[in-house]
Amino acid sequence: MPPATASDPDLLAALGRMGLAGARAECRLTPLSGGVSSDIFRVEVGGRSFCVKRALARLKVAADWRAPVARNHSEAEWLRVAAELVPDAAPRLIAEDAEAGLFAMQWLAPDDYPVWKGQLRDGTIDLETATEVGRRIARVHAATAGRREIAARFATDHIFLPIRLEPYLLATAARHPDVAPALRALAEGTARTKLALVHGDVSPKNILVGARGPVFLDAECAWYGDPAFDLAFCLNHLLLKCLWQPQWRARYLAAFRALAEGYLAGVAWEPRDVYEARCARLLPGLFLARVDGKSPVEYVAAAADRERVRACAKPLLRAPRTRLAEVSEAWRQALER
Repeated sequence: MPPATASDPDLLAALGRMGLAGARAECRLTPLSGGVSSDIFRVEVGGRSFCVKRALARLKVAADWRAPVARNHSEAEWLRVAAELVPDAAPRLIAEDAEAGLFAMQWLAPDDYPVWKGQLRDGTIDLETATEVGRRIARVHAATAGRREIAARFATDHIFLPIRLEPYLLATAARHPDVAPALRALAEGTARTKLALVHGDVSPKNILVGARGPVFLDAECAWYGDPAFDLAFCLNHLLLKCLWQPQWRARYLAAFRALAEGYLAGVAWEPRDVYEARCARLLPGLFLARVDGKSPVEYVAAAADRERVRACAKPLLRAPRTRLAEVSEAWRQALER
């Protein structure tokens, strides 16, 4: 299905099927920025506002990156589960048209719910926000660990592989033969680990900061698997931010510590040191992937910065650390060279 326009008949028809807009209702569609994987619109109709999200079969990146549109239903399911487990941690799901691959959710006004990425960019680096991000993700993991019915609802290996493990770890392995065995082992180990409900895209761009705490968006990669992926994925962004706004490096690294500590305090489904070691092994692979995978981070553009990431990540892949603080310290030292 092609991207929506302000008069897209398929989108309007879906709104009708979901009971959100009558055939003659005046409907205003405003495109929203939504990353690379979906169309997102703010819909205003009948005196109410909400968002509609529809997954794209081919993601909006330079590489040929495709993924099943059924991931839209996985995201709707994650919103349902998160709303039950951690109130205020996700937008309210309003309706779903699974056949069309879209759903409607609560509209959260930007003035009341700023994006965490924007705050980090502008120097608003609140450690309590970082801590609460860690706590809330850990609560979802802890509440879903070992639950067979949740595992059955999120048996989405066929989605997680093409949208996460392949474009990040395996694509990066193809570009770096010297650390390819380590990267492939990370992908295989992550794929085998089935412990809890994983969001799959815990990134500052997908986190809003509301009066009641962080709100998580964009769970289309939701998967029952290794919860270490979520923590490593988010901590990775805080490391990379050190290159984006170098004047705030110390504060980004403090946020890294706060988020990790907030999360690790909630690990109850396995020994904390076992979990942390697995996360510390995975983090350098994701770090390298954000400069050499299929979805390079947009603000690490300078060749010298990309090389700095490689020079830090590769030794950590060859000789993995067991503590997250050791990974962040290696990066801090690399930045000072």
